[in-house]
Amino acid sequence: MTKKPIQFDHILLFVVIALMGVGLVMVYSASSVTSLAKMSDGLYYFKRQLSWVIVGLLAMIFTSAIPYNKLEKIAVPLLGLAIVLLIVVLIPGVSRDIGGAKRWLRFGSIGFQPSEFAKICFVLYMAHSISARQKLIKNFWYGMLPDLFVTALVFLLIYKEPNLSTATLIGGTYFAMYFLGNGSLTNLGSLAGCGLVLIITLIFQAGYRTRRLMAFLDPWENAKSSGYHIIQSLVAIGSGGISGLGLGQSRQKFFILPERHTDFIFAIICEELGLVGGVAVLVLFFILIWRGFYIASRAPNMFGFLTAAGITSVIALQVLVNIGVVLSLLPTTGVTLPFISYGGSSILFLAIGIGILLNISRYGSQDNLYQNLRALPFSSKFKDLEPSNLRRK
Repeated sequence: MTKKPIQFDHILLFVVIALMGVGLVMVYSASSVTSLAKMSDGLYYFKRQLSWVIVGLLAMIFTSAIPYNKLEKIAVPLLGLAIVLLIVVLIPGVSRDIGGAKRWLRFGSIGFQPSEFAKICFVLYMAHSISARQKLIKNFWYGMLPDLFVTALVFLLIYKEPNLSTATLIGGTYFAMYFLGNGSLTNLGSLAGCGLVLIITLIFQAGYRTRRLMAFLDPWENAKSSGYHIIQSLVAIGSGGISGLGLGQSRQKFFILPERHTDFIFAIICEELGLVGGVAVLVLFFILIWRGFYIASRAPNMFGFLTAAGITSVIALQVLVNIGVVLSLLPTTGVTLPFISYGGSSILFLAIGIGILLNISRYGSQDNLYQNLRALPFSSKFKDLEPSNLRRK
C-alpha cells in the first residue's frame, strides 16, 4: 500500500454532512404533525433522527480511521454475521413485525434492520472475493458461480422478510461490482436476463406487489387504494411549483401523503422547496456519487477499488429507486432516500460506508487512476493514456 496522505476527501465529507442536515430539517417538517398527534411531541421523530445522525457521524469518523485493507481480513466473518442476523430476524417471536414484515431486531429500546448491515458486509465480501478471483473472473464456474451463490443466499433471506426492493438492490450491487471487477459481459448479459425474469415472477407471486405494479401503470384506476401513494406524491410535487410553498408549509403532511417522512420525503421537499430545492438535493447526490467513483478510480488496489465502487453503487441505486418511485417512474417500493429519510439503521450503516470511502480516499493517487482505468472492461479506450499525461491534466 502506498504512503498514507494526510488529507481525505473533504468534498465527500461536506456533501454527506449537508445531506444529513437537509434530512434533519425535512424530517422535522414532514413529521411534526404526526409526532404531535401520535407522540404528543412535535419533535419526537426529529430528536430520534438527530440522535442517529450523531451516532452515524461518530461511526463515520471511527471507520474513516481504520485502514481499509484491514477490513479485507474480516470480510468473510462479517458477511457470516450478517447472514446469521438475517436468519434470526425470520425466527417467529424474535423480530419485530411491522405491517406484516419481519425486518427489525430490537435490543432494549434500540432496533435495527439486519438488511442495512448486510449491505455493507456484502460489499466488503464481494470486493474481497472478486479481487481474489481476477485470474478466473471471466469463467462462469469458478469466477462467477461461487459469488452468485452467496448473492442468491443474501437475496433470498432478505426477500423472505419480505423485502423484495432491498433484495433487488443486493442483486444490482453484485451486478455492478462484477462488471467493474472485469467480469465477463456474456455472463452479465445472461445474469441480467435471468434476474429480470426472476423479479417479474416474484412480483406476480404476491398480490400487493401486483397491485403496486398495476397502480404504477395506471394510478387513477384505483385512486383510493393502490394508486393513492403515487397520486398524492405527484400532487405534493406539483403543488410546490418552481419555488415551493415554503419550508414547513406542506399541506400533504397533514395525514394526506403516506410515509411522508420516510419513503416519500422527497415529495415533501419538492412541495415545500419547489423544483429549486428538489434539484439542489439531486445535485448533492450527484456530487456524492461522483466523489465515490472518483475515490474508487484512485484506489491503490482492486479491493479498495471494488469496495469504494460497491458502497457508491448501493447509494446510487437507492437514490435512483427512491426518486423513481416518488416521481412515478418506478412501481412503489420501500426504499428510503439515503441520509435524508427518517430511519436509524439506514443512517448508521450508510455513514459507516462513507467512513470506509473516506479512508480509501487517503490512499488515492493519479497513478492509481491510470492503472484502474486500464483494468476496466472497456479499458481499450484508455490504452493511449500515460500517467504523466494524467498528472498534467
